[in-house]
Amino acid sequence: MARILLGVSGSIAAYKSLEFVRLATAAGHAVRVVLTEGGARFIGPDSFAGLTGAPVLSGVFDEDPWNGAYPGDDTADGSHRPIGHLALAERADLMLVAPASANAIARLAHGLADDLLTTAALVAEPLILAPAMNDRMWRHAATQANVALLRGRGVVIAEPGEGRLASKGEAGQGRLAEPAELLALVEQTLSGVGIADRATALLGDGLVGRHVVVSAGGTREAIDAVRFIGNRSSGRMGVALAEAAAARGARVTLLAANVGLAASPEITRIDVESAEQLQQASEAAFATADLFISAAAVADFRPDGVADGKMKKQAGEEQRSLTLVRTPDVIAGLSAQRRPGQVLVGFAAEHGAGALDYGRDKLTRKGLDAIVVNDVSDTAIGFDSAENEVVIVLADREVPVPRGSKRAVADAILDEVAPLLG
Repeated sequence: MARILLGVSGSIAAYKSLEFVRLATAAGHAVRVVLTEGGARFIGPDSFAGLTGAPVLSGVFDEDPWNGAYPGDDTADGSHRPIGHLALAERADLMLVAPASANAIARLAHGLADDLLTTAALVAEPLILAPAMNDRMWRHAATQANVALLRGRGVVIAEPGEGRLASKGEAGQGRLAEPAELLALVEQTLSGVGIADRATALLGDGLVGRHVVVSAGGTREAIDAVRFIGNRSSGRMGVALAEAAAARGARVTLLAANVGLAASPEITRIDVESAEQLQQASEAAFATADLFISAAAVADFRPDGVADGKMKKQAGEEQRSLTLVRTPDVIAGLSAQRRPGQVLVGFAAEHGAGALDYGRDKLTRKGLDAIVVNDVSDTAIGFDSAENEVVIVLADREVPVPRGSKRAVADAILDEVAPLLG
């Protein structure tokens, strides 16, 4: 878990920073927010406080009731009041300013410290700026000179995207980078690997240039036009694996079974609903895959036929039976058709005792290279939780991965399975 200090300056794109906070906290990071006066005109402090679970600061002379602490820290006892902007920035592992307006970038480039955001930024290291502004402001020579100056000092710039802008009818470069993309950049920076040199740094990892396919989420099997049989998998672990593989330079395809989470734009996403659709998408992607990680929870059974429209209850009807039939065994089917050199990894989400025994059996029975076993009976690491704790079972060893954010667990899994590619 990292401590992230988020600075929000005055831009209509501030609404995206709420989504960044949601994604970052779901990934297990602790976030504090510094909100400028301009930023507060678009998003109020209560919105950020509700998502972070921590007070939001705006003014240089605001007293921080948490004394610079982050969620999960022990707050100070109050006997000593640290200087607010220093404590927040010094305790942070990284500071991100998103959105960073043209005005904020200009002030930071010239070392001004006239509000809490710019004052904290002078102390923070590393520092990431995510510009958001009109395309003409972004292209202006002054802005480009300020950005170049900041880059020369080691500040990481999240390039703005292209598309529709806030001004009606206008389009161009100036859109704030997407929240999932910002989180990926934050985690890459925290790991010491920037976007520009990550491929070089990870050449020995075995994933650079490889095609990695990850399935995520849970399938839904239709009963009628309204109802379905499904499961509680959110897809968070699968998305974390996809993001981690992309950060290591892989070409990633995400097969998302009813996943409501965003993924980085560099990831190819294919949305599916049922086990049959997941099977078809898996077989198509598997044809060119080097590594396939089956993290999706696939229904074992589906109704034998789908009723037309919505099934109505009848007067006096107290019970109704459904006939269920087996769904295709997606990962076993892939194992039977794989070519030499392909690596196939499964997941076994078990409940209570015997989880490891089942995982070992599944590894052998389905011809897998590795299987990741997690016990979902613990609600802290169960479905839709931000954290996980697993055991990676391979043919010659078992590797316990202690509780941590799903992104951290994803990296631990890739550390073990990437070398299998040779």
